[in-house]
Amino acid sequence: MPDNNYYDILGVSRDAGEPEIKRAYRRLARKYHPDVNPGDKSTEPKFKKINEAYEVLSNKENRKKYDRFGDRWQHADQFARAGGQQAPTRDFSQRGGSASFDFGETDLDSLFDELLRGTRPHTYTRRARPRQGRDIKSPIDITLEEAHHGTTRTISLQITEPCPTCQGRGLIQNVPCSTCQGAGAINRVKRLEVKIPAGVDNGSRVRIPGKGQPGYAGANGDLYLVISVKSHRLFKRRGNDLHAELPVPLTTVMLGGEVQVPTLKGKLPLRIPPETQNGRIFRLKGQGMPHLGNSSRGDMLAKVNVVLPAKLSPQEKELFKRLSELQPTN
Repeated sequence: MPDNNYYDILGVSRDAGEPEIKRAYRRLARKYHPDVNPGDKSTEPKFKKINEAYEVLSNKENRKKYDRFGDRWQHADQFARAGGQQAPTRDFSQRGGSASFDFGETDLDSLFDELLRGTRPHTYTRRARPRQGRDIKSPIDITLEEAHHGTTRTISLQITEPCPTCQGRGLIQNVPCSTCQGAGAINRVKRLEVKIPAGVDNGSRVRIPGKGQPGYAGANGDLYLVISVKSHRLFKRRGNDLHAELPVPLTTVMLGGEVQVPTLKGKLPLRIPPETQNGRIFRLKGQGMPHLGNSSRGDMLAKVNVVLPAKLSPQEKELFKRLSELQPTN
């Protein structure tokens, strides 16, 4: 973009009419307005030059002075009072190349009417465009017991929020804000206590509304807790059911009896019928995991694992020998 010639800056000829100058200004403003180019600081000085050129060329009196005195147009009255007809003038007869900017079928007039309303050269201050804050994902590791009962965690989040000094603009009177170094935002660590409901599983996402990154003149994002449940030494989870091996002595499965079944709420008695076969599964209704979001529960499935006696005494060996003689063989 040319540095000095206002006609070249707007890409119009010296004899361009007011409508053409206005159209050129709007095209360039759409391209270089800082709010349309967030993060590109190079557009701001270009936008100021476009504003300055339009301010002069859209004013008939100022344009006459500029056509006669060039970049000294602001001193035209002083030249006139001091016989300034001899003041050097510049030749603007050569038009610089004009650029065309294609915005397709989108009507951006209403957008830029809002963006450019009241904007004047040398007083431009970038306004933060309203936008939704970003969501945050935070991984959380919990035990199976915590998934069963529900739990809480205190977590630390890295939050980026609008700079309070410049209100997220990055500039104060066209000078980069000293607090955020012109970034428009500052980082801080936020500690937050979060609740993890009962029934979560691996990969569950717990949404905490409004606790994500702050928005810029808009709503905050959300915080999502991404759950990972640790393996358990006794239980395997399948959906909301819990599976466990149930060690039962040989005499109990043969003669019947009562054993204690471990659950996440404590031990429960279970009646073993006589001659129970190894590997049989007993279902304990409602002793599994709670369903996330409602009051129903899965089941506990206890698989019988017969414990064979070891280090038999001579008397025990004799009894097993007699038993083998009584049992028919195939």
